Amino acid sequence: MVTERKTARLILEDGTEMTGFSFGADTSIAGEVVFNTSMVGYPESLTDPSYKGQILVLTYPMVGNYGIPHMIMENGLPKFFESDRIHISGLVITDYSYQHHHWNAAKSLADWLKEYNIPGIFGIDTRALTKQLREKGTMLGKIVIDNQDVPFYDPNKDNLVALVSTKERIVYGNGKYKVLLIDTGVKYNIIRNLLKRDVTVVRVPWDYDIFSEEFDGLFISNGPGDPKMCTTTIKNLSQALQYNVPTMGICLGNQLLGLAAGADTYKLKYGHRSHNQPVIEVGTNKAYITSQNHGFAIDNKTLSDEWEPLFINLNDNTNEGMRHKTKPVFSCQFHPEATGGPVDTEFLFDVFVENIEKSKKTVFAI
Repeated sequence: MVTERKTARLILEDGTEMTGFSFGADTSIAGEVVFNTSMVGYPESLTDPSYKGQILVLTYPMVGNYGIPHMIMENGLPKFFESDRIHISGLVITDYSYQHHHWNAAKSLADWLKEYNIPGIFGIDTRALTKQLREKGTMLGKIVIDNQDVPFYDPNKDNLVALVSTKERIVYGNGKYKVLLIDTGVKYNIIRNLLKRDVTVVRVPWDYDIFSEEFDGLFISNGPGDPKMCTTTIKNLSQALQYNVPTMGICLGNQLLGLAAGADTYKLKYGHRSHNQPVIEVGTNKAYITSQNHGFAIDNKTLSDEWEPLFINLNDNTNEGMRHKTKPVFSCQFHPEATGGPVDTEFLFDVFVENIEKSKKTVFAI
Protein backbone atom coordinates (compact mmCIF):
# COMPACT_ATOMS: atom_id res chain seq x y z
CA MET A 1 0.00 0.00 0.00
CA VAL A 2 1.35 3.40 -1.00
CA THR A 3 1.10 5.83 1.90
CA GLU A 4 3.22 8.75 0.71
CA ARG A 5 4.09 10.18 -2.67
CA LYS A 6 7.05 12.51 -2.79
CA THR A 7 6.80 15.34 -5.32
CA ALA A 8 9.37 15.41 -8.13
CA ARG A 9 9.96 17.85 -10.98
CA LEU A 10 11.22 17.38 -14.53
CA ILE A 11 12.92 20.56 -15.76
CA LEU A 12 14.08 21.05 -19.35
CA GLU A 13 16.74 23.48 -20.55
CA ASP A 14 14.12 25.54 -22.42
CA GLY A 15 12.44 26.35 -19.08
CA THR A 16 9.65 23.78 -19.31
CA GLU A 17 8.79 22.34 -15.91
CA MET A 18 6.55 19.34 -15.23
CA THR A 19 5.56 18.11 -11.78
CA GLY A 20 4.98 14.49 -10.86
CA PHE A 21 5.84 11.99 -8.15
CA SER A 22 9.01 10.11 -7.26
CA PHE A 23 8.98 6.30 -7.38
CA GLY A 24 12.68 5.45 -7.57
CA ALA A 25 15.67 6.73 -5.64
CA ASP A 26 15.15 10.09 -3.92
CA THR A 27 18.08 11.75 -5.66
CA SER A 28 18.25 14.58 -8.19
CA ILE A 29 20.07 14.01 -11.50
CA ALA A 30 20.69 15.68 -14.86
CA GLY A 31 21.22 14.35 -18.37
CA GLU A 32 19.95 14.30 -21.93
CA VAL A 33 16.18 13.75 -22.18
CA VAL A 34 15.24 11.22 -24.89
CA PHE A 35 12.07 9.28 -25.64
CA ASN A 36 11.33 5.67 -26.54
CA THR A 37 7.99 4.65 -28.05
CA SER A 38 8.30 0.91 -27.34
CA MET A 39 5.42 -0.82 -25.57
CA VAL A 40 7.45 -3.47 -23.71
CA GLY A 41 11.01 -4.27 -22.71
CA TYR A 42 11.87 -1.79 -19.97
CA PRO A 43 14.27 -4.20 -18.14
CA GLU A 44 16.21 -4.56 -21.40
CA SER A 45 16.13 -0.85 -22.22
CA LEU A 46 17.25 0.28 -18.77
CA THR A 47 20.26 -2.07 -18.93
CA ASP A 48 21.25 -1.01 -22.47
CA PRO A 49 24.61 0.81 -22.15
CA SER A 50 23.60 3.03 -25.10
CA TYR A 51 21.40 4.99 -22.64
CA LYS A 52 24.36 6.06 -20.49
CA GLY A 53 23.90 9.68 -19.39
CA GLN A 54 20.30 9.90 -20.58
CA ILE A 55 16.95 10.50 -18.89
CA LEU A 56 14.60 8.05 -20.58
CA VAL A 57 11.00 9.00 -21.34
CA LEU A 58 8.65 6.08 -22.07
CA THR A 59 5.54 6.93 -24.10
CA TYR A 60 3.70 3.73 -23.20
CA PRO A 61 1.39 4.88 -20.36
CA MET A 62 1.65 2.06 -17.78
CA VAL A 63 5.08 0.87 -16.69
CA GLY A 64 6.16 -1.55 -13.96
CA ASN A 65 3.25 -3.97 -14.23
CA TYR A 66 5.41 -7.03 -14.87
CA GLY A 67 8.22 -6.17 -12.46
CA ILE A 68 11.89 -7.07 -12.93
CA PRO A 69 13.15 -10.57 -13.81
CA HIS A 70 15.30 -12.86 -11.69
CA MET A 71 19.05 -12.62 -12.16
CA ILE A 72 19.76 -15.95 -13.86
CA MET A 73 23.19 -16.50 -15.42
CA GLU A 74 23.68 -18.35 -18.70
CA ASN A 75 27.02 -18.66 -20.54
CA GLY A 76 28.48 -16.16 -18.12
CA LEU A 77 25.81 -13.55 -18.89
CA PRO A 78 22.56 -12.51 -17.15
CA LYS A 79 19.82 -14.20 -19.16
CA PHE A 80 17.18 -11.46 -19.01
CA PHE A 81 19.22 -8.25 -19.04
CA GLU A 82 21.41 -6.48 -21.59
CA SER A 83 24.23 -5.65 -19.16
CA ASP A 84 25.13 -6.06 -15.50
CA ARG A 85 23.45 -2.86 -14.30
CA ILE A 86 21.03 -0.01 -15.05
CA HIS A 87 22.60 2.58 -17.34
CA ILE A 88 19.94 5.27 -17.66
CA SER A 89 20.32 8.34 -15.44
CA GLY A 90 16.60 8.69 -14.76
CA LEU A 91 13.19 7.39 -15.85
CA VAL A 92 10.10 9.41 -16.78
CA ILE A 93 6.71 7.70 -17.18
CA THR A 94 3.02 8.47 -17.03
CA ASP A 95 1.65 5.85 -14.63
CA TYR A 96 3.66 3.60 -12.33
CA SER A 97 2.14 0.23 -11.48
CA TYR A 98 2.81 -0.35 -7.79
CA GLN A 99 1.50 -3.90 -8.06
CA HIS A 100 3.39 -6.16 -10.46
CA HIS A 101 2.77 -9.74 -11.51
CA HIS A 102 4.79 -12.01 -13.77
CA TRP A 103 5.97 -15.63 -13.57
CA ASN A 104 9.59 -14.44 -13.63
CA ALA A 105 9.29 -11.30 -11.49
CA ALA A 106 11.83 -11.02 -8.68
CA LYS A 107 11.24 -7.43 -7.57
CA SER A 108 9.42 -4.22 -8.43
CA LEU A 109 10.74 -1.62 -10.86
CA ALA A 110 10.85 0.93 -8.03
CA ASP A 111 12.98 -1.30 -5.82
CA TRP A 112 15.31 -1.99 -8.76
CA LEU A 113 15.77 1.73 -9.43
CA LYS A 114 16.50 2.36 -5.75
CA GLU A 115 19.07 -0.44 -5.78
CA TYR A 116 21.10 1.49 -8.38
CA ASN A 117 20.27 4.96 -7.00
CA ILE A 118 18.31 5.92 -10.13
CA PRO A 119 15.38 8.38 -9.77
CA GLY A 120 12.05 7.78 -11.43
CA ILE A 121 9.18 10.22 -11.89
CA PHE A 122 5.57 9.41 -12.81
CA GLY A 123 2.48 11.52 -13.32
CA ILE A 124 4.02 13.17 -16.41
CA ASP A 125 2.16 13.40 -19.73
CA THR A 126 4.94 11.61 -21.60
CA ARG A 127 3.22 11.81 -24.97
CA ALA A 128 2.92 15.59 -24.73
CA LEU A 129 6.55 15.68 -23.60
CA THR A 130 7.54 13.55 -26.57
CA LYS A 131 5.77 15.90 -28.98
CA GLN A 132 7.77 18.75 -27.51
CA LEU A 133 11.04 16.83 -27.93
CA ARG A 134 10.13 16.00 -31.53
CA GLU A 135 9.38 19.64 -32.35
CA LYS A 136 12.33 21.24 -30.54
CA GLY A 137 14.75 18.33 -30.58
CA THR A 138 16.42 16.39 -27.80
CA MET A 139 17.08 18.63 -24.79
CA LEU A 140 19.07 18.59 -21.61
CA GLY A 141 17.00 18.15 -18.50
CA LYS A 142 16.99 17.18 -14.86
CA ILE A 143 14.82 15.38 -12.34
CA VAL A 144 14.70 17.39 -9.11
CA ILE A 145 13.46 15.82 -5.88
CA ASP A 146 13.05 17.63 -2.53
CA ASN A 147 14.22 20.85 -4.22
CA GLN A 148 17.77 19.45 -4.33
CA ASP A 149 18.72 21.21 -7.55
CA VAL A 150 21.57 20.08 -9.81
CA PRO A 151 23.16 21.79 -12.85
CA PHE A 152 22.32 20.71 -16.39
CA TYR A 153 24.69 18.12 -17.85
CA ASP A 154 25.45 17.28 -21.49
CA PRO A 155 26.66 13.65 -21.61
CA ASN A 156 27.70 13.92 -25.26
CA LYS A 157 30.67 16.07 -24.23
CA ASP A 158 32.13 13.10 -22.36
CA ASN A 159 33.58 9.84 -23.62
CA LEU A 160 30.70 7.68 -22.42
CA VAL A 161 32.09 4.60 -24.14
CA ALA A 162 35.08 4.63 -21.81
CA LEU A 163 32.63 4.48 -18.88
CA VAL A 164 30.61 1.47 -20.10
CA SER A 165 33.20 -0.62 -21.95
CA THR A 166 34.69 -3.68 -20.29
CA LYS A 167 37.93 -3.04 -18.45
CA GLU A 168 39.39 -6.48 -19.22
CA ARG A 169 39.60 -9.13 -21.92
CA ILE A 170 36.81 -11.70 -21.46
CA VAL A 171 36.32 -14.94 -23.44
CA TYR A 172 32.91 -16.56 -24.03
CA GLY A 173 32.29 -19.98 -25.56
CA ASN A 174 34.56 -22.38 -27.43
CA GLY A 175 33.35 -22.27 -31.00
CA LYS A 176 34.73 -23.01 -34.42
CA TYR A 177 35.72 -19.42 -35.19
CA LYS A 178 37.22 -16.67 -33.08
CA VAL A 179 35.46 -13.29 -33.13
CA LEU A 180 37.10 -10.26 -31.58
CA LEU A 181 34.33 -8.08 -30.13
CA ILE A 182 35.25 -4.45 -29.52
CA ASP A 183 33.04 -3.53 -26.58
CA THR A 184 31.92 0.07 -26.95
CA GLY A 185 28.85 -0.61 -24.78
CA VAL A 186 27.75 -4.04 -25.94
CA LYS A 187 24.25 -5.38 -25.40
CA TYR A 188 24.54 -8.94 -24.15
CA ASN A 189 22.17 -10.35 -26.73
CA ILE A 190 24.81 -9.58 -29.35
CA ILE A 191 27.12 -11.98 -27.53
CA ARG A 192 24.31 -14.53 -27.18
CA ASN A 193 23.62 -14.40 -30.92
CA LEU A 194 27.28 -14.95 -31.76
CA LEU A 195 27.56 -17.87 -29.33
CA LYS A 196 24.51 -19.51 -30.94
CA ARG A 197 26.47 -19.54 -34.20
CA ASP A 198 29.38 -21.62 -32.89
CA VAL A 199 31.96 -18.90 -32.41
CA THR A 200 34.30 -18.01 -29.59
CA VAL A 201 33.75 -14.40 -28.55
CA VAL A 202 36.73 -12.45 -27.23
CA ARG A 203 35.37 -9.26 -25.70
CA VAL A 204 37.91 -6.46 -25.37
CA PRO A 205 37.90 -2.80 -24.23
CA TRP A 206 37.11 0.02 -26.64
CA ASP A 207 40.77 1.12 -26.83
CA TYR A 208 42.30 -2.38 -26.91
CA ASP A 209 45.25 -3.15 -29.18
CA ILE A 210 43.32 -5.43 -31.51
CA PHE A 211 46.47 -6.24 -33.49
CA SER A 212 47.85 -8.17 -30.54
CA GLU A 213 45.21 -10.86 -31.20
CA GLU A 214 44.62 -13.56 -33.79
CA PHE A 215 41.00 -13.70 -34.91
CA ASP A 216 38.73 -14.79 -37.75
CA GLY A 217 36.23 -11.94 -37.58
CA LEU A 218 35.95 -8.46 -36.11
CA PHE A 219 32.79 -7.13 -34.45
CA ILE A 220 32.07 -3.60 -33.20
CA SER A 221 29.20 -3.23 -30.74
CA ASN A 222 26.58 -0.63 -29.98
CA GLY A 223 27.23 2.03 -27.37
CA PRO A 224 26.45 5.53 -26.07
CA GLY A 225 27.30 9.08 -27.03
CA ASP A 226 29.12 10.84 -29.84
CA PRO A 227 31.14 8.34 -31.94
CA LYS A 228 33.83 10.97 -32.57
CA MET A 229 34.89 10.62 -28.93
CA CYS A 230 36.26 7.13 -29.66
CA THR A 231 39.43 8.25 -31.43
CA THR A 232 41.47 5.16 -30.51
CA THR A 233 38.76 2.81 -31.78
CA ILE A 234 38.47 4.75 -35.04
CA LYS A 235 42.24 4.65 -35.55
CA ASN A 236 42.35 0.86 -34.97
CA LEU A 237 39.43 0.28 -37.33
CA SER A 238 41.04 2.42 -40.04
CA GLN A 239 44.05 0.12 -39.91
CA ALA A 240 41.92 -3.05 -39.81
CA LEU A 241 40.03 -1.91 -42.93
CA GLN A 242 43.26 -2.26 -44.90
CA TYR A 243 42.84 -6.03 -44.64
CA ASN A 244 40.10 -8.39 -45.82
CA VAL A 245 38.90 -9.02 -42.27
CA PRO A 246 35.25 -10.17 -42.08
CA THR A 247 33.75 -7.32 -40.05
CA MET A 248 30.34 -6.36 -38.72
CA GLY A 249 29.21 -3.35 -36.70
CA ILE A 250 25.95 -2.55 -34.93
CA CYS A 251 24.60 0.92 -34.02
CA LEU A 252 27.60 2.87 -32.68
CA GLY A 253 29.69 0.22 -34.44
CA ASN A 254 28.13 1.35 -37.71
CA GLN A 255 29.07 4.97 -37.01
CA LEU A 256 32.62 4.08 -35.93
CA LEU A 257 33.16 2.08 -39.11
CA GLY A 258 31.86 5.03 -41.10
CA LEU A 259 34.30 7.40 -39.43
CA ALA A 260 37.14 4.90 -39.90
CA ALA A 261 36.27 4.75 -43.60
CA GLY A 262 36.51 8.54 -43.91
CA ALA A 263 32.80 9.38 -43.71
CA ASP A 264 31.22 11.89 -41.33
CA THR A 265 28.57 11.55 -38.62
CA TYR A 266 26.06 14.05 -37.25
CA LYS A 267 23.58 14.32 -34.40
CA LEU A 268 19.95 13.59 -35.21
CA LYS A 269 17.27 16.03 -34.06
CA TYR A 270 15.69 13.56 -31.64
CA GLY A 271 17.12 10.18 -32.59
CA HIS A 272 15.49 6.80 -33.17
CA ARG A 273 14.43 4.87 -30.07
CA SER A 274 11.67 2.31 -30.54
CA HIS A 275 10.84 -1.22 -31.66
CA ASN A 276 9.01 -0.27 -34.86
CA GLN A 277 11.50 1.58 -37.08
CA PRO A 278 11.05 0.57 -40.75
CA VAL A 279 14.17 0.20 -42.90
CA ILE A 280 14.62 -0.88 -46.51
CA GLU A 281 17.54 -2.85 -47.90
CA VAL A 282 19.08 -0.70 -50.62
CA GLY A 283 18.59 -2.09 -54.12
CA THR A 284 15.68 -4.33 -53.10
CA ASN A 285 12.03 -4.06 -52.13
CA LYS A 286 12.73 -5.77 -48.81
CA ALA A 287 11.63 -3.75 -45.78
CA TYR A 288 12.15 -4.75 -42.17
CA ILE A 289 10.79 -3.56 -38.82
CA THR A 290 13.68 -2.97 -36.46
CA SER A 291 14.60 -2.12 -32.89
CA GLN A 292 16.67 1.07 -32.61
CA ASN A 293 18.39 3.24 -30.03
CA HIS A 294 20.70 5.96 -31.33
CA GLY A 295 21.10 9.72 -31.51
CA PHE A 296 23.80 10.00 -34.20
CA ALA A 297 23.95 8.85 -37.82
CA ILE A 298 26.34 8.53 -40.78
CA ASP A 299 26.03 11.18 -43.48
CA ASN A 300 25.49 9.10 -46.64
CA LYS A 301 26.83 11.91 -48.83
CA THR A 302 30.26 11.54 -47.22
CA LEU A 303 30.73 7.82 -48.01
CA SER A 304 33.62 7.21 -50.41
CA ASP A 305 33.28 5.31 -53.70
CA GLU A 306 34.42 2.13 -51.93
CA TRP A 307 31.31 2.10 -49.76
CA GLU A 308 27.56 2.14 -50.25
CA PRO A 309 24.53 2.42 -47.96
CA LEU A 310 23.11 -0.98 -47.03
CA PHE A 311 19.85 0.08 -45.37
CA ILE A 312 17.87 3.32 -45.31
CA ASN A 313 15.31 4.45 -42.73
CA LEU A 314 11.89 4.73 -44.37
CA ASN A 315 10.73 7.46 -41.99
CA ASP A 316 13.46 10.04 -42.57
CA ASN A 317 15.83 8.50 -45.19
CA THR A 318 18.79 8.44 -42.81
CA ASN A 319 21.57 5.87 -42.97
CA GLU A 320 20.77 2.50 -41.38
CA GLY A 321 23.89 0.63 -42.45
CA MET A 322 26.67 0.41 -44.99
CA ARG A 323 28.89 -2.13 -46.75
CA HIS A 324 32.19 -2.22 -48.56
CA LYS A 325 31.85 -2.95 -52.26
CA THR A 326 34.64 -5.53 -52.40
CA LYS A 327 35.55 -6.54 -48.83
CA PRO A 328 33.49 -8.66 -46.36
CA VAL A 329 32.68 -5.63 -44.21
CA PHE A 330 29.21 -4.36 -43.38
CA SER A 331 27.24 -2.74 -40.59
CA CYS A 332 23.74 -1.77 -39.52
CA GLN A 333 22.47 1.16 -37.49
CA PHE A 334 19.56 -0.80 -36.00
CA HIS A 335 19.68 -3.75 -33.57
CA PRO A 336 19.32 -7.16 -35.27
CA GLU A 337 19.80 -8.81 -31.87
CA ALA A 338 16.66 -6.95 -30.66
CA THR A 339 15.83 -7.71 -27.00
CA GLY A 340 13.50 -6.03 -26.87
CA GLY A 341 11.89 -5.75 -30.24
CA PRO A 342 11.40 -7.70 -33.48
CA VAL A 343 13.96 -10.25 -34.65
CA ASP A 344 13.33 -9.77 -38.39
CA THR A 345 16.98 -8.92 -39.09
CA GLU A 346 18.73 -11.50 -36.91
CA PHE A 347 19.86 -13.17 -40.15
CA LEU A 348 22.62 -10.54 -40.37
CA PHE A 349 24.57 -12.52 -37.77
CA ASP A 350 24.39 -15.48 -40.18
CA VAL A 351 25.77 -13.29 -42.97
CA PHE A 352 28.67 -12.28 -40.74
CA VAL A 353 29.53 -15.89 -39.82
CA GLU A 354 29.16 -16.96 -43.47
CA ASN A 355 31.71 -14.28 -44.39
CA ILE A 356 34.08 -15.78 -41.83
CA GLU A 357 33.50 -19.27 -43.21
CA LYS A 358 34.33 -18.04 -46.70
CA SER A 359 37.62 -16.62 -45.50
CA LYS A 360 38.55 -20.18 -44.33
CA LYS A 361 41.46 -19.04 -42.19
CA THR A 362 42.56 -16.45 -39.66
CA VAL A 363 42.96 -13.34 -41.73
CA PHE A 364 45.99 -11.88 -40.05
CA ALA A 365 48.07 -11.93 -36.91
CA ILE A 366 50.42 -9.18 -35.84
